[in-house]
Amino acid sequence: MEDMSSDSSEDTRGETYAELASVGPYGVRPGHALITMVEPHPGHEYAYNRWYEDDHFIAGAMAMPWIFAGRRWVATRELQELRYPEKSAVARPVTAGCYITVYWLTEGRYAEHMRWTVGINKRLNRDGRVYQDRTHVFTAFQDHEATVYRDGAAGPRDFHALDHPYAGLVVEVIDAEGPERRAELLEWLRARHLPKRLAGSPAAMVTVFRPTPLPLDRMSYVKQVEGVETRLTLLWFLQRDPRECWEAHFTGLDDDVARSGLGRVELVAPFIPTVPGTDRYVDELR
Repeated sequence: MEDMSSDSSEDTRGETYAELASVGPYGVRPGHALITMVEPHPGHEYAYNRWYEDDHFIAGAMAMPWIFAGRRWVATRELQELRYPEKSAVARPVTAGCYITVYWLTEGRYAEHMRWTVGINKRLNRDGRVYQDRTHVFTAFQDHEATVYRDGAAGPRDFHALDHPYAGLVVEVIDAEGPERRAELLEWLRARHLPKRLAGSPAAMVTVFRPTPLPLDRMSYVKQVEGVETRLTLLWFLQRDPRECWEAHFTGLDDDVARSGLGRVELVAPFIPTVPGTDRYVDELR
């Protein structure tokens, strides 16, 4: 890959950095997330993996202001085949989207980050640093709604979740029966469903987010977010490989939600972490 680290003679407006750093929120809470699930086109798996890890994860995300953590996950074919429901409103087919990356954004800094990310992605496109042979299956910025912990105050917090060496991630997407019922669905999840499901499970925590609409000047290859008024995204952080505990702990989530009468599950999908700097698992995607 071409070295992109050479100095530029352009004005970097460096004098404004100290001024910007002195104002606005700068806490550690993950107030927002970018969750992006992508399917590389057949035959482009290795090239996509190297582009994302060697360039885009850094230049298109981690080097930006107000992203303070990020982690990438993969679904091998074996993991893809565990997904449900078969007819998903999120992934069509349900096996689509073999890579997912999650980033935490500082609470209260969404607007500033969005201005930067639109600008940097336009620049990356102009410079030929965007890999086109991929499809965004489920990509959205999301606002944090709740975190439920299995062990109360013990263990890592949600702001540690993308740095702690969790062995697996389960992504669950739920659509409320209507916009007016999403708050009720959230309260049921937070107070009843998640504490019960977490007890004795290999999941240390579940973070709950709601999607926000992408800006009108977003990149054309990223479709507008669906379900802005009704959807919730749950991230289950696992201390074990999901294949070891799937039947015992992660089947039937859709039935639980259906019985509540508050919504329907549109995706339950397990992932394991990638190994940065390697092509491990790339030959297990198909």
